[in-house]
Amino acid sequence: MVGKPVASRVRAAARRHRTPAGPPLNAIRPTQEICLELQDHSRAIRSAVEFFGSKNSADPQAQAARLADQFIKQNSPIFQLLQVDIHRDYDGTDVLLNIESHSAVGAVPLLSPLTARHDLGLVVQPRFPWAGIGPMLAEMGWLISPTPLKLPLLKRSERRVPLWVLSFMVLSRFKALLDRLDRRFEVTTETRSAPKGRIEWTQYATRQMPRGDFLSVPCTFPDLRDDRHLKGAIRFAVEKQLQSLETQCEQGAFVHRLIALAESLLQKVRGVSARRPAMGEVQTWLRQPLRSAIFVEGMQAIDWTVEERGLAGLSDLEGIPWTMPMEQFFEAWVETIIRNVAQRTGGFLKTGRRRETVSPLAWEPPYLGSQRSLVPDLILEMENVTVIVDAKYKRHWEELQDGGWSGQTDELRERHRADLLQVLAYANLVGARDVVCCLVYPCSMTTWESLVRRGRLFHQSELPNRGRRVRVWLTAMPMCVAAERVASPFQDQLRSIQSQ
Repeated sequence: MVGKPVASRVRAAARRHRTPAGPPLNAIRPTQEICLELQDHSRAIRSAVEFFGSKNSADPQAQAARLADQFIKQNSPIFQLLQVDIHRDYDGTDVLLNIESHSAVGAVPLLSPLTARHDLGLVVQPRFPWAGIGPMLAEMGWLISPTPLKLPLLKRSERRVPLWVLSFMVLSRFKALLDRLDRRFEVTTETRSAPKGRIEWTQYATRQMPRGDFLSVPCTFPDLRDDRHLKGAIRFAVEKQLQSLETQCEQGAFVHRLIALAESLLQKVRGVSARRPAMGEVQTWLRQPLRSAIFVEGMQAIDWTVEERGLAGLSDLEGIPWTMPMEQFFEAWVETIIRNVAQRTGGFLKTGRRRETVSPLAWEPPYLGSQRSLVPDLILEMENVTVIVDAKYKRHWEELQDGGWSGQTDELRERHRADLLQVLAYANLVGARDVVCCLVYPCSMTTWESLVRRGRLFHQSELPNRGRRVRVWLTAMPMCVAAERVASPFQDQLRSIQSQ
């Protein structure tokens, strides 16, 4: 009898004496919470172990620390878009993500260190409610608005921002596209009273002549006209946006202004029929030569609407990444209020937004100079006084009201001194004998009403200056009220110094 080969006997013995296998290693599973969320000018702390789902790994803290470092490095350019600082920390028991936001709000996708895809997100909300910001956007004439970013779409972000924000960004792109839409030659066939181009004799002989309609001549010719297929796609998208906005009317009167904007766009395409773009048609348009940035952005907006990613109504699809600098937003809001004051007082307003307040700095030698110019936000020139206004979207006013100057940190004191020195430097840019340098900070409606009621809205000081009178004002303006109402105390304060 021939025995089994030696190798076979060894494998059989090994199987008999093999120890039972232990449980498999637990894989890291992404958590359900995919967005880091905080308000502007705030700090947030998140557990890296919980955020990356590494609790069940062999060494949760070491694994979370490596993932956090990779996460921060991969997304560093995206954090800069929203002015967010993030770093890893350890408190002795857990690995932490320390997140600090500044003046920008928005929503952006983030690369996941687990999948190397944009499966995570960052949302920075304004610290003042959207219910007030929406009407302010409309009242200031949309001087500043949310801006879409050229980034991959963000999952589930639309649930964290007002539903009308996406529609406004899309309608703005449609307006720019229609304003710049080029015409082109299209070969068309129509019946004319006078021949043009090629006469369709067969059609003329079989249709017009038997009816005795000798003056109706079917002709085919090239005609310079708008792209009807593209205009039809724009009309389809605008109508879809309009239907979605009509479901949001309860959000406030500013939504009706967006509806009016959509209706004005429909008037520009009323001569064509709405048509849904065929699959791949948007990409075909994008491959056309000599396409501009406005054209590309308009095509992207059409694609968002067709795929229902940029509608004002509810959607479970991916969201559009966007940002809005709240510093510029607050400057535009203060400009709206001071413009109201100028209309009431007969003053002349110059704005930094329009580059009307630029004062160049000439350095010698020029290549060693640092800052090239001084640009105050607003200069209001009146008969007896000139007011220089600098808007600061910071927390200084709220913190000073809560704890006073002695109760603030050295860092906040230094920032406030820098603001004060900056606005005082602007006083030398005007030649008026009576100058008011005004620092304006944002506040809530409750705080503003309390300050007005107690007569504490303006904090004033005066600098000794030979031959000139330089006053310093610290004040606040609320982020959720009509401009006319806010302008009244400011106007009364100006009248009181004019009468002196």
